[in-house]
Amino acid sequence: MCMSEENNQISNSKEKDSGAKTIFGNANLCAQLLRNYSNIEELKSVEAEDIEDVTDRYIPMFTEERNADVVKKVRITGGKEVFITLIEHKAQVDYNVCMQILRYMVFIWEDYAKQQEKLHKGISKSKDFKYPPVFPIVYYNGVDKWTVDKAFSSRIALGEVFSKYIPKFEYHLVNTGDYNREELLDREDGLSLIMLINKLKDAAEFNSLGLPKDYLENIAFKSPEDVLETLAKVIAVVLRKQYVPEDEIQDFVSHIKERDMSDLFEGWKGFNVQEERTKGKEIGKVIGKDLSLITLICKKLVKGKSIEAIADEVEEDEELVTEICSIAKKYLPDYDEEKIYDEWKQQSGLKVQ
Repeated sequence: MCMSEENNQISNSKEKDSGAKTIFGNANLCAQLLRNYSNIEELKSVEAEDIEDVTDRYIPMFTEERNADVVKKVRITGGKEVFITLIEHKAQVDYNVCMQILRYMVFIWEDYAKQQEKLHKGISKSKDFKYPPVFPIVYYNGVDKWTVDKAFSSRIALGEVFSKYIPKFEYHLVNTGDYNREELLDREDGLSLIMLINKLKDAAEFNSLGLPKDYLENIAFKSPEDVLETLAKVIAVVLRKQYVPEDEIQDFVSHIKERDMSDLFEGWKGFNVQEERTKGKEIGKVIGKDLSLITLICKKLVKGKSIEAIADEVEEDEELVTEICSIAKKYLPDYDEEKIYDEWKQQSGLKVQ
């Protein structure tokens, strides 16, 4: 969202922005996850250049929470062996995650077989044909305790009776709640800082976070610019979810981007959490109503309905619907409600929240 001239606060605080798509879309942070949080010895030397993002290839297949999924092709052992890692972000406890992951794994393997068949017809039916391993990771940063069994068989009734016929696999859980402060500080990487931030329950806790200067200085010194950009983005989203004023957020994240992190939390100005949250919620209600209208209009556009019919069905002025439709057509069929909202408000000469 754009910044409001009136309240100087960005309202886009969707949780997906601080999830796996943002964090592990960065190859360096993904490498840190595999090296330091996978417990697999062969991955201890994985670097960013060994990782290729192939998420876009699978978006049409992943129909559930696809904004949260990240798929990477990773090379190990001198670049000879390849495996696929599927990183699924969860902010809430989800007992169906095993079934969701199984579907995704099958999609990946089916796609791999099709690719190989195009190169060598019939190869997938040969004795020596092997599918690449898929390493499923669930990155969980929710508040509630993760109580989901990691074994797929736990999701199937009569598992003991039919155990021979049930797929046997587990997902690897990276739960921010499982790592204490000292463990994360010892890692001294960008992902550890993100995990420390994710553990905060509200923005007021930033005041008492008290991270050691040498820890912050080491991250600032060792992290490439793209990691610092991602750190700044993730922290900004967390603060916006707590309705922190935008000027304070920008001042805060500018220190990260400029590698001036030694006094990062000492310079935190603080703010009236309840007052800003109340103000932000009122703004959010107005924006939410507009976004809902845009979503409804876009769905009707996809169905090929005329502007007149849409205006009648949504019970809105035809001129207003025409304005939204003219912008929405640029984004169809995969319309982006927030971009349409921003452009609509700008064209209308209104203040954009």
